[in-house]
Amino acid sequence: MTHVVTESCIRCKYTDCVDVCPVDAFCEGPNMLVIDPELCIDCALCVGECPVAAIFEEGDVPAPQLGFIPLNVELTALWPMLSVRKKAPPDADDWAAVEHKVHLLER
Repeated sequence: MTHVVTESCIRCKYTDCVDVCPVDAFCEGPNMLVIDPELCIDCALCVGECPVAAIFEEGDVPAPQLGFIPLNVELTALWPMLSVRKKAPPDADDWAAVEHKVHLLER
């Protein structure tokens, strides 16, 4: 099993989760993070750190978000690893409660 970053992360990109990851499994894109399933050790430390509840264990990803499982795999091959916390985008709080924003994902 691995953990998966889902739609709630888009345009929020809080990096609290990165601070607690013991294996540097996060990769950073223009407006969201993803988890490299090859590196994730399923420790779940990141889950509680995400202020928008965007991270799930693979088996617990909600049905409407299942497309994010292969998307995390795809994007980890394209995006650089992130191992240190960064400041969230200035409008992250404005996007935190917004749903249905997959169309805003920047690759």
